[in-house]
Amino acid sequence: MRERMITWRKQPTVVKLERPTKLARARALGYKAKQGFVVVRTKIRKGGMRKIRPKSGRRPKHLGVTKYTTAQSLKQIAAQRVAKKFKNLKVINTYYVWEDGRHKWYEVILQDPDHPVTKSDSYRKAQ
Repeated sequence: MRERMITWRKQPTVVKLERPTKLARARALGYKAKQGFVVVRTKIRKGGMRKIRPKSGRRPKHLGVTKYTTAQSLKQIAAQRVAKKFKNLKVINTYYVWEDGRHKWYEVILQDPDHPVTKSDSYRKAQ
């Protein structure tokens, strides 16, 4: 995995894959090796949120700069970014792949709802 990380860091944020990195996990979450299914790896920054420090004076306790958390998990943010890039595909599921000191990598399983091979799948019927 460490050797893969060297190449992953140099790649763009969103990368379309031929097959999942963790096949067992992907299949458990709904991936099928047939036309109409796409796997995408995405890179998300790690760490807490910070607010811009106010310019006017106030005591440090009331600055309100640190300890901010997002309303969504990094996993949800990863799925949203991929959905924004691949608008014609539907997000089925997301799973964690790897992380280093700066980034987390997730793989997102997508399905083409209008593809003839996947039209009769249960994901389409449930929606």
